[in-house]
Amino acid sequence: MSEATEQAAPKAKRPTRAHRREEILAAATRVFGSKGYHQGSLVDVAAQVGITHAGVLHHFGSKDKLLWEVLEYRDRVDVQHLEGKHIPGGLDLFRHLVTTARLNADRRGIVQAYAVLTGESVTDGHPASGWVAQRFSVLRGEISEAVRDVATERAVQLPDGEAERAANAVIAVMDGLQLQWLLDPDAVDLAEATRFAIESILTATLGSTVQIAGT
Repeated sequence: MSEATEQAAPKAKRPTRAHRREEILAAATRVFGSKGYHQGSLVDVAAQVGITHAGVLHHFGSKDKLLWEVLEYRDRVDVQHLEGKHIPGGLDLFRHLVTTARLNADRRGIVQAYAVLTGESVTDGHPASGWVAQRFSVLRGEISEAVRDVATERAVQLPDGEAERAANAVIAVMDGLQLQWLLDPDAVDLAEATRFAIESILTATLGSTVQIAGT
C-alpha cells in the first residue's frame, strides 16, 4: 500500500456561521415558498441544509425570527446588483423594477416565497403582517416620489394624489404578473410585461409617452 493511500483524507472545512445562515435562509425561502409559513416547518428547513431542528434555532432563535430574516433576505437579493445596494430614483427606479422582473425569472423560489408570504400576511395574527404593510408603504412612497421626479423633469403638473395612484397601480400590476408567471411561466414574459405595464401607467399619468430604455 502506498504512503498516499495510507494517509487520511483531509477533513472537509466546516462552513462559517455566515455561510450556514445563508444556507438556512435559502432553504427557508424554498420551504415557505412551497408550503407557506404555517405548514412549512423548521424540520423541513433543517433537512434541506443537512442539520438538525436545533441547529436552525441556534442560528435564528425561533421560527418567527427566521421568517423576518427570510423577508429581509428577499429584499437584499433585489438590490444586490445595484451600486450602493439601494434603489435609485426618477426614471432609473422604473428601470430597476424591470431589471428586477428580469432577474426574478431566474429565481422562482424567491418569487414564490414572496407571493405566498404576502398573500398569507392578510390573515389574522400572521407574524409577517406588519412587515408586509410597512414594505408596501415604503414602496408606495418611493415609487410615487419617482413619478413626481419624472413629472418635474417633463414640466408636468400632477393632480393631487395622482403619483400615489400610479404607485399603487405599478405595485399591483407587478405582483399580479408574478402570480400569473408562477402559474404559467410560458404564458408570461415577466420582464417585458412589466416594462409594458409600467410604461403604460406612466404614459397615462404624465399625459405623454414614456419609454423605459436601457433595461
